[in-house]
Order: sequence, then structure tokens, then C-alpha cells
Amino acid sequence: MKIAGIIPARYASTRFPGKPLALIGGISMIRRVYEQCLKADSLNVVVVATDDIRIADHVREFNGNVVMTSKDHHSGTDRCNEALRHLLIHDPDQYFDVVVNIQGDEPFIDPSQINAVADCFKDPEVDIATLARPIDSDEELFNPNAVKVVRGNKKQALYFSRSPIPYIRNVNQEEWISRGSFLKHLGLYAYRSEVLADIAMLPAGILENYESLEQLRWLENGYRISVEITDKEGVSIDTPEDLAKLINIIW
Repeated sequence: MKIAGIIPARYASTRFPGKPLALIGGISMIRRVYEQCLKADSLNVVVVATDDIRIADHVREFNGNVVMTSKDHHSGTDRCNEALRHLLIHDPDQYFDVVVNIQGDEPFIDPSQINAVADCFKDPEVDIATLARPIDSDEELFNPNAVKVVRGNKKQALYFSRSPIPYIRNVNQEEWISRGSFLKHLGLYAYRSEVLADIAMLPAGILENYESLEQLRWLENGYRISVEITDKEGVSIDTPEDLAKLINIIW
């Protein structure tokens, strides 16, 4: 099985313009992500998919693989799909069975997590794979920015929500953490190549519009999402303040 790791990276972030080129200890964020991906032995190739020549030039400077993609994509999933098409056009004989979509703002992503989502595709019934970790605090459980997921006996996602799920009836919410089991969804995805091509063509779904979660579009259309449990979570950089905090912690 051949697996491509694709890192979507756009310049015009609303909260942090130019984020991929921000320096962390003298090394750009996108380069740190790229080099972490190279440590994942499940990946046959690592590619940055960007819409900005400044990012593309920088990736080439450190001898990384990069493809230019449209500025009009609404999600990393769509950007990954275009990047995969570019790879096939460049080398029609080079086919990838699976694509791993790696967030470009997690400079210290653990390579074992990339390997974990890749391993899910040993099951031929898996269409899409992702990760989750146990929730251990009320603050996180009731935070709408922390996406929750429930899964079935075969590790398949049943639903994703910004609300606390599952709801524990007849138990005070202050006791939910001690009485129940909750999972936080982590934004690392992998897809079979043919599934990626299909979901990139799907219109937005009703549940997706309610919760602003694109993975609900996939569930609504019958795709099986495998959810693997991890005890790790990378540090995501959304704003310049996040970056400053990280630098203060490390250095």
C-alpha cells in the first residue's frame, strides 16, 4: 500500500497571515511539520500543497516537495484532492492508495500518530480514518471549540459534535467526567484516494451546516470513518499569541 502525506498550507489565514512561514527557534513552522512527517515510516512521499508562491519557494529552498493549488478551496480536504491530482499528472504511473492530510500548524506532530491513521487502512472496509483522545476535564468537555466524537464497537465514528456527547441522562453534568467516557476529535485525517476524490465533490450537508464540521458531510453520505484512540495531542498554532506561548514554553 502506497501512502502520500499531504500538508495543506495557505498564506492568507484570517487570524495569522503568513503562519506557515512563522519561525520557531529559527525554523519555519511548515518546515518543522514537513520534517516530522519524514519520520513517519508509513509515508512514501511528503508534499506541501499551497496557494502562495512565497510558501512554495520556501519549501523548495529546503528541498521539500511542493505543488501549487487553487486559492479557492474551502478546506484542507479539497486542497489535498487537488494536490493528489497534480502528483498523478506529473507521474501517471505513481498511484497512492491512501492520502494522509496533515495539519500545517502542528509543528511538533508525533510521527506515530501519522502511522496510526495509516494503519487503519489494513481494514478494507475503512474509507476514512482519524484520531481521538480521552477527555479528562469539564472545561474541555463543555468547550464548543473542542469537537467530540462517539464511536461504535468496530471503531467507526457514529457522530461528531461541538456539544458534549454522549448525553448522560439523570446524572448531574458536574459528574459526567467521572461517570462517563468522552473522546475529543483530533484533526488528522486519512482517506482512500478514490474516497478523497468522491468526498471533494459532495455538497455541504445539513448536519455539517448545523455544526460547521465537514466530517459530518461524510457520515451523512455513508462513508465509514475509523477512529483510533491516542494519548497524544500536538500543539496547534492558530494565532500569533499561540506561537508566543509555545516559544516561551520551549525556550
